[in-house]
Amino acid sequence: MPNSPEADFVLPMSAADDVIERKALRALDERALETIFGSARTANGFFDRKIPHELLEHALQLALLGPTGSNMLPMRVVFVESARAKERLKPAMSDNNRDKTMAAPVTAIVAADLQFFEHFPRLAPGRGDAMKERFAALSAGVQRAHARDNAILQMAYFIIALRAVGLDAGPMAGFDRQKVDTAFFADGRFVSLYLINIGYGDDSKARPRQPRFEAHEIARYV
Repeated sequence: MPNSPEADFVLPMSAADDVIERKALRALDERALETIFGSARTANGFFDRKIPHELLEHALQLALLGPTGSNMLPMRVVFVESARAKERLKPAMSDNNRDKTMAAPVTAIVAADLQFFEHFPRLAPGRGDAMKERFAALSAGVQRAHARDNAILQMAYFIIALRAVGLDAGPMAGFDRQKVDTAFFADGRFVSLYLINIGYGDDSKARPRQPRFEAHEIARYV
């Protein structure tokens, strides 16, 4: 009897064990996990140090490796660092976020590209034209939901990547999105989602970590 298609993808046990062992060996050590999760905090203040563009782009390039739906990659980022650009951002900030944002070395505006599907011919080789046509035919509301959900997913990767390259991040939603969009995305193609203050955090201004659930409290096995 010929092998089923599924059988073609089953590794012999010894080969599977070898692959699993190699994957286990690439797990991050405790120092790396401490950098990304354990000791990391939301930054509420930063030292006055300019952040190299190369470091920001390195973190962004790492974030771009994370998975998104159909590889749509809808996140777009504007790095606000000049005094002039900060003044454009200032009117949109809530009272409790304004001063620390104005003082941060860099503030990233994380946005979603509502026309993300136009890039499928590049991002989905071999099926890009069909993917572009499929997503272009969806309603504007559904397109927006895809763009927003996947851009926020990418933002999470970006925060982790910033921590991994030695920076601190202060993500926030306390701002007027319409004002930001008017100031930075006037053509309406991009829509702002969150802001992230970025730099070398002053840990004396970090708040204590708030309580977290235990894993067993929010998960179940079925």
